[in-house]
This record gives sequence, structure tokens and C-alpha cells, in this order.
Amino acid sequence: MATMLEYIKTILQKVSFDKTLFEKELKKAIRDLVPDEVKELKSWCYEKFSNLYLSILNRCFRRVRLLS
Repeated sequence: MATMLEYIKTILQKVSFDKTLFEKELKKAIRDLVPDEVKELKSWCYEKFSNLYLSILNRCFRRVRLLS
């Protein structure tokens, strides 16, 4: 059975054609995951999407850093 993190990765890949949808789903994922999963998601997102959505990644994950 797939983990929530794996499910979220699938969703992000499927919506990556649309920056608004991508950001919405990323924010939701950050909110719903536990801190260790967020850390793993962050690494994965930067690896996969920094060429497309670097500013979105920086904005979304900056908020996480402020909350911790």
C-alpha cells in the first residue's frame, strides 16, 4: 500500500502542468504531512521541479521553516 507521501508525489506530478494547481496541492501536502515527510517532500520537489517552479517551492517551503 502506498504511503501518503507517495500519493502526494503522484498528485504533484499529475498537476505539474499548471502552476496554480501545483502550488495549491503543494501547500495542502505541507499542511497534511508530518515534519519528516515534509523534509523528504522538499528534497524530492527541488530535485523534480526546481527548473519549473523554483519560486513556488521557495515560497511554500520558506513558510514551513518559519513555522518550525
